[in-house]
Amino acid sequence: MWAKRPDVAEHVVTFSAEAVGERLDKLIADKLTDLSRTQIQRLIDDGFVKVDGLAITKPATRLNGPSEVQVRVPPPAPTSHRAEDIALDIVFENDDLIVINKPAGMVVHPAAGHWDGTLVNAVLGHAPDLVGVGEEQRPGIVHRLDKDTSGLILVAKNDVAHRDLQSQFKSRTVDKRYTALLDGHPATPTGRIEAGIGRDPRNRKRMSVMPGTRGREAVTEFREITRYQDHSLVEAHPLTGRTHQLRLHFAYLGCPIAGDTVYGRRKPTLRLKRQFLHAARLSLTLPGTERRMTFEAPLPPDLEAALKLVASDPPLE
Repeated sequence: MWAKRPDVAEHVVTFSAEAVGERLDKLIADKLTDLSRTQIQRLIDDGFVKVDGLAITKPATRLNGPSEVQVRVPPPAPTSHRAEDIALDIVFENDDLIVINKPAGMVVHPAAGHWDGTLVNAVLGHAPDLVGVGEEQRPGIVHRLDKDTSGLILVAKNDVAHRDLQSQFKSRTVDKRYTALLDGHPATPTGRIEAGIGRDPRNRKRMSVMPGTRGREAVTEFREITRYQDHSLVEAHPLTGRTHQLRLHFAYLGCPIAGDTVYGRRKPTLRLKRQFLHAARLSLTLPGTERRMTFEAPLPPDLEAALKLVASDPPLE
């Protein structure tokens, strides 16, 4: 028997015969939209989910009949990460969230090899009350940017805002626009890339475009802003948020992001110390309101300098 605790939220979900054969983690994620599928998988792994009174510990378990599912959500454990006095470029802040212009070179959350100097360490120094918001290892973090991608990133300041923002990302109502400089030119000035992404089976540190249905759905729209002799400046609009999605999708088109040493060309076309990718604009609805806001971050100096070099060649019509 589960012991009743006032600080543990309990949800009871009933599934009809139509759910027979479906994965348990997916079914729960579709019903409890405030929780991410990753959170639900962890709850199942940790024994916080029961089906018809029996504890289930495998997220891939499939229902074999109409079922009553109990989901318990314990309070988040306090993070062990250290607050650090690191300057942040804060674009907007209220009681619910912080919008930060992240510099290139800053890791979002602590992990092996990067325990200090991360965005999480900096945010905890700025807002200590973030401890316990969201996931233990990523307090306040709603989405992420690669270490060497600059630009706008959201941090939730309380659990209600964290769930609200996660729900907006899941429903694809958060609009993210990136500025990227490509090596070469896309075949059309506008386009939509639909190519699933998964872990590269030959190199687990990389991601890869996967054939057929093997990868997770990944969709990117883009429009060309300026076409130069050897490069294209584009605005990219990812409709999904897969790891390395934009870098992979443009490489898949044959015009990788300039400066990308992982998925780009072996011989660099520009002297860049990182990929030319910047999260330039972000639109969302402020949690708990109906107010839609758009935030912008200008290109940082290193990318501005690279673009001026490229622009010294006349644009193509």
